[in-house]
Amino acid sequence: MKCLNEKEKKFNVLCDEWLSYKRMRIKESTYSNYKFKIVKYLKKDFGEYTLKKFNNIDINRYIEDLQETLSDKTIKDIITVLKSILKYCERKYDIDFKLDLISLPTSGGSEVEIFNEKERKKIENYILNSNDLKEIGVLISMYSGLRIGEICALRWADIDFDAKKIRVIHTVQRIYLSKNNSKIIITSPKTKKSVREIPMAKILYKKLREFSKKYSKNDFVISGKDKVIEPLSYRYTYKKMLNNCNIQYKKFHCLRHTFATRCVRVGMDVKSLSEVLGHSNVSVTLGIYVHSSYEIKKKFIDKL
Repeated sequence: MKCLNEKEKKFNVLCDEWLSYKRMRIKESTYSNYKFKIVKYLKKDFGEYTLKKFNNIDINRYIEDLQETLSDKTIKDIITVLKSILKYCERKYDIDFKLDLISLPTSGGSEVEIFNEKERKKIENYILNSNDLKEIGVLISMYSGLRIGEICALRWADIDFDAKKIRVIHTVQRIYLSKNNSKIIITSPKTKKSVREIPMAKILYKKLREFSKKYSKNDFVISGKDKVIEPLSYRYTYKKMLNNCNIQYKKFHCLRHTFATRCVRVGMDVKSLSEVLGHSNVSVTLGIYVHSSYEIKKKFIDKL
């Protein structure tokens, strides 16, 4: 039986203990992400709690409070970290928090936001007629579904013009170190499945080929030199481009959604799409993109 003073430990102390335990077991970017959520949310709200004070009722109320200001995804990320800390404490301090009774928010199943065909063609034509190297990253995402960090990390050496494919092997992130202190890192992508090779569409191949002759293999694609552009800066380039196209702002990730949705519409099978997008498993792809429209349902029923 654990002594009483262990169950009197403050959550602030337990967070630091858990982070120390995790540090050598996870990527630097993952560690930074955990630390940020602990400092910004969990320590602030539960810092003075002792182990014996924690219960699933308080945590469920906390989730309800978070829903007033945060997205379901952000809440899930915060609670996932909290549950991991408490699971660690369950093992080490012989306490049962009944974590299975914690109710995570469920998404409403809303459809992903994409650019319509008119907007997509407008963006495409703008980039094809532009000589701004930075803007080529938007076309890459539109025709390959790369995430913004993956585009920022892309070097000319990662583009195989002979095989007509793009190798995704790195991503760029700005990670949290402490208050008012962060740094940019180039690391492996989001998951093991995110390391992948993607066939190049003809339109993308042609535009990239035009630019490639001016740069060395070691240069980053969107900067044209051996100096990385971070995602935050690249979002400004993207926003400026949308303004030039007179298109209402949508998040950069909508380019990836637009690409995936187009792939579904032309009949790409889910396994292939999942591999192209670098999803951890096919169920992620199914849950996000494979929702047939009323027109598609009608088309098949009319054949009966």
